[in-house]
Amino acid sequence: MPQTPEQPLNNGRRQLLLGSAALATVMLLPLGGCVRGAGPGTAHPQTENGGRRTMGTITTRDGTQIYYKDWGSGPVVVLSHGWPLNSDSWEAQMMFLASNGYRVIAHDRRGHGRSSQPWNGNEMNTYADDLAALLDHLDVRGASLFGFSTGGGEVARYIGRHGTARVAKAGLIAAVPPLMVQTEANPGGLPLSVFDGIRAASLADRSQLYRDVASGPFFGYNRPGAKPSQGVIDAFWMQGMMVGHKNAYDCIKAFSETDFSDDLKKFDVPTLILHGDDDQIVPVDAAARASAKLVPHAKLVIYPGAPHGITDTHKEQLGADMLAFLRS
Repeated sequence: MPQTPEQPLNNGRRQLLLGSAALATVMLLPLGGCVRGAGPGTAHPQTENGGRRTMGTITTRDGTQIYYKDWGSGPVVVLSHGWPLNSDSWEAQMMFLASNGYRVIAHDRRGHGRSSQPWNGNEMNTYADDLAALLDHLDVRGASLFGFSTGGGEVARYIGRHGTARVAKAGLIAAVPPLMVQTEANPGGLPLSVFDGIRAASLADRSQLYRDVASGPFFGYNRPGAKPSQGVIDAFWMQGMMVGHKNAYDCIKAFSETDFSDDLKKFDVPTLILHGDDDQIVPVDAAARASAKLVPHAKLVIYPGAPHGITDTHKEQLGADMLAFLRS
């Protein structure tokens, strides 16, 4: 028999719906408690960061809003994230470095996280120009730029297009440069069919794709003796589902088919290249070791047995190595 408005079950259901709606509203708010999308440069209260905002947005020339976090004070560190993640993937390093006397800035790439989801511009030149717009807006100087995975490509292309006037040091962490896809000139790369498969999986069921990547090769959870963290898997999936569908799809081509060789040759600042030798996503030989041959005077550090997702699986070691590099 259908329930009437007066019956307890319906009252309970109404309360559940009201509670769910309230929770959803809270979850849509940035940590400052203001609604995202209120406009460029808004979305948070002032903090102890010398009067700076701890988070906000900028608007690029094509009208895209780029969300960023700005934590701590001191020498500047800028972090660029991987696919299909956002700045939250750097939270362990942000917390650690900001607690050790650094001002740490991390943004959500266009189409990712809390940034807006434009149809166009999902390629490395525009990613690099968005990063330049952020650094110009914040008037960042003497920064150390670190890029993880796809973010390493963003950092490389930034230096290739915009130089190092605002940069003191650079770091490529499990990064995609110089070129991921296999070509005649790059026989050690991955076959194009690998990336076609990722695209097909993204179109078929990208939610399942993100679960499969996170529970398998990304963090090395498919290796014998691995101890998967459901929390880490869930965080990866959640960040993945925040990416615009078109943005995530286009970014596969951007991170896999962009050749950063010429960009790397333009590096003229101290550079740390750090990679796990059991990286199943970005193989170490075609990435870190090849990049180290192109970047003048680069410091190459290899983590034995480490997977791709070292910002989580090796966060203590990575934080210590980043800090030592920053202080060197």
